[in-house]
Amino acid sequence: MPLKAFASFAAIALLATLPAQAQSAIPTTSAADRAEAHEIFKQLIEINTTDTPKGNVTAGTTAMEKRFLDAGFAREDVKLLGPAPNKMNLVVRYRAAGAPDRKPVLFLCHMDVVEALPSDWHTNPFEFVEKDGYVYGRGTQDMKDSDAALVATFLRLHREGYKPKRDLILALTADEEGGEYNGAQWLVQQHRELVDAAYVINPDSGGVELEHGKAVVAAVEATEKVYADYQITATNRGGHSSLPRPDNAIYDLTTALNKLSSFSFPFELNEVTRTYFANLEKQEPEQTAADIRGILATPPDLSAAARLSADPSMNSNFRTTCVATRLSAGHANNALPQTAQANVNCRIFPGHSPEEIRQQLITLFGDEKLTVKYVTDSGSVLEKASDRKAMDPPKPIAEVFEPLTRITQAIWPGVPITPIMENGASDSIYFAWAGIPCYGYSAVALERGDERAHGQDERLPMDSYWKSLDFFYEFSKEVGEQ
Repeated sequence: MPLKAFASFAAIALLATLPAQAQSAIPTTSAADRAEAHEIFKQLIEINTTDTPKGNVTAGTTAMEKRFLDAGFAREDVKLLGPAPNKMNLVVRYRAAGAPDRKPVLFLCHMDVVEALPSDWHTNPFEFVEKDGYVYGRGTQDMKDSDAALVATFLRLHREGYKPKRDLILALTADEEGGEYNGAQWLVQQHRELVDAAYVINPDSGGVELEHGKAVVAAVEATEKVYADYQITATNRGGHSSLPRPDNAIYDLTTALNKLSSFSFPFELNEVTRTYFANLEKQEPEQTAADIRGILATPPDLSAAARLSADPSMNSNFRTTCVATRLSAGHANNALPQTAQANVNCRIFPGHSPEEIRQQLITLFGDEKLTVKYVTDSGSVLEKASDRKAMDPPKPIAEVFEPLTRITQAIWPGVPITPIMENGASDSIYFAWAGIPCYGYSAVALERGDERAHGQDERLPMDSYWKSLDFFYEFSKEVGEQ
């Protein structure tokens, strides 16, 4: 294969099938280095960085700023900056030896987390609770594990006196999960010089999928869906609750949402998802493997697609998905509701725009009493949605995938490396729009079915944290030498 770039993401599938070469063992992180990485992880989990009155991203980035300055990083290489006092981003530059002739590598990590209500959890979501080999807390999967691993990696490299041939940059940012001041977007637009890079590694996506503890695939984000929220509103003249009638706002809204829940957007594949399923097919039980072969056929077997759709993680890989996430209705307990409203959250398959999906929702609901409006990331409600579409997959380059494959397979022997489409959304989009290739990989191993990001009792196996720490230490050194 060419040394500079692979022909396509299909070449990554070929790379994974080549005969395994002898892999040098990845040194296990020392007890002292693990203790520091554990302390950083705990500290970050116990800082509330939600976009709420109780949350403060700056508390987290300031705590990490202190660690870097205390470790001896130069003040000019540790930048705390942002558009609001509680939404400050941290950008740390690890300097190359001498004058580098290549652009830096940027590691992009968001510091904010989704709100978690203590009443919903069995532990305090903002307490680092270790139990039965897991650590519980908001952000343990999304994504303070990677924040902590990369902070610990930069500190360890500095302590060891490592001198890369190119600069390495770590950005810890605000408002990826929502809010008025998305840090990645703000940095690209306002301080491009601080985050300009040859490419971006974003651990907010990708990772190792486990099936009963066995590594099945190691997935690298190559493209992602487009995130979109829609405000669905039903209005009615209301009336006295002693005179109930079916034409009320709640009835109209729930009728529309029932249509949505029974509707499936069309089946689709692209180069990235086709490659993902081609890799996955080799690892799956007989019936699942047969169904995957069915959807990869020309034309695709839609009955196979229907069977695979029973698994939400499969289903979201081959179509746009939309689901109601919030509801509000009525103005009094003894009155028919005059207004009922829902937020519908969509993850849009590449090639389609939020406005296109808004029009499809209007057609699906087929009710002139309903309005369907677009909600921006900052919360503004607009009559028309954006026409933007998903980022194009970047070309896979050898200087990323060769060390990524080698180190991953040293930790999880024989696991195939495959590109994936991120079914959520990430801050990679802002760098992709700026022309900087982005690859999503966390090196975190999770059991299928135990994905708890944004949910109750979010948790991470501590073994997964240690292995991701080992990965990022070796990977950072490798890309720093390119």
